[in-house]
Amino acid sequence: MDTPSPFSPPFPLPNTSSKFHSLNLQCYLEQPEAQQHRLQPQQAAVEQVNDESLHGSSIKNPESGVDSNHVFVNHSATAYHVTFNQDYGCFAIGTDRGFGVYNCVPFGESFCRNFENIGGIGIIEMLFRSNILAFVGHGDHPQYPRNKVMIWDDQQSRCIHELCFRSEVRRIRLRKDCLVVVLEHKIFVYNFSNLELLFQIETTTNPNGLCEVSQTADQLVLVCPGLQKGQVWVKHNASKSTKSILAHDSVLACFALTREGNLLATASTKGTLIRIFNTLEGTLLQEVRRGLDRAEIYSLSFSPTAQWLAVSSDKGTVHVFSLKVNLGNRSTDKSNCSSNFRVPVAASSSFSFIRGALPKYFSSEWSVAQFRLPGVSQYIVTFGNENNTLIILGWDGSFFRCKFDPASGKEMTQLEYHNFLEPEEPCN
Repeated sequence: MDTPSPFSPPFPLPNTSSKFHSLNLQCYLEQPEAQQHRLQPQQAAVEQVNDESLHGSSIKNPESGVDSNHVFVNHSATAYHVTFNQDYGCFAIGTDRGFGVYNCVPFGESFCRNFENIGGIGIIEMLFRSNILAFVGHGDHPQYPRNKVMIWDDQQSRCIHELCFRSEVRRIRLRKDCLVVVLEHKIFVYNFSNLELLFQIETTTNPNGLCEVSQTADQLVLVCPGLQKGQVWVKHNASKSTKSILAHDSVLACFALTREGNLLATASTKGTLIRIFNTLEGTLLQEVRRGLDRAEIYSLSFSPTAQWLAVSSDKGTVHVFSLKVNLGNRSTDKSNCSSNFRVPVAASSSFSFIRGALPKYFSSEWSVAQFRLPGVSQYIVTFGNENNTLIILGWDGSFFRCKFDPASGKEMTQLEYHNFLEPEEPCN
């Protein structure tokens, strides 16, 4: 249903540093896409950077107090945050010592920055593969206060701007045209060219900083919790409209948005069911079942074509589901949905003849592939650049690349493993 827009006019503005220069991104953004396709191992995701600062001896910037040392993660660094960039081709980590950026395929460190006073970074967000990152301090010795968003230009090896808030920052989201800052009860959206506040929204309690934004759409699509339990708000900036979706009866735990912003996957704190919605109309398109017992969902991720959905949880298993969403025929999809979230039993189901007589899980749609993870770390997942491959990152430093065969329904095959927190041999 449509609701009055929760996006209120600005009041009062968070404190920002008085001197802000436009971000030096133009050269990068105008590069042909083929040249941006991937980072090479040991190559910085920055503009006009000196190779010596990446591969040579430690160089300390007098302004920033940062060590540009390739092997800063030696000596058992602790990861506070791990996140993919917007095209999922690389990932960034925030640790108790600084931050680093890594390429996914082929796997390799791109650059790492170790703060001189061993300051922790708890939230980090890349801007595609550019020299601009945003982060927030964390840990016993945070590099920056937890209520400040620092915008870092790696070309200059220093912070070029900061945004100060009255409460702790829970999450950051970046697009080429906007910066999104998530607090526990409020979200601020800024124009990234000049950091002017565009709008803000009040949410229900949001300790995990749930918020997603579209990346390939010309106009912003933003998804965040509403003011009710289990409610999602979808902001379509182009039409200045807000769609309200009552996705679950329980509190929201995780959600994901396709890069175009047209599909939304949601999970609640129960962690048993994942629901897929059309963001334009707010209709339920499909429901899949992770399992029967409760689980904490760590991440959800659509494949680039929205053919598959990957899910990771505290049960130590990554699931891949087949999506039956026909992007070209919404009327077909809508006919498969009902207001009580029931998805019809497939005609081939052996239980269809006694439909309604058995518990709902007999007619549920289950995963087509699984991968069992070692240990108890938190993992996030995305799809690789090769067909039917996944990339899985763990807070313990684990990097897995796996391949699944949806026709067989068997366990995934592990293609490679690395640990990005383990010491590496220094470069010559």
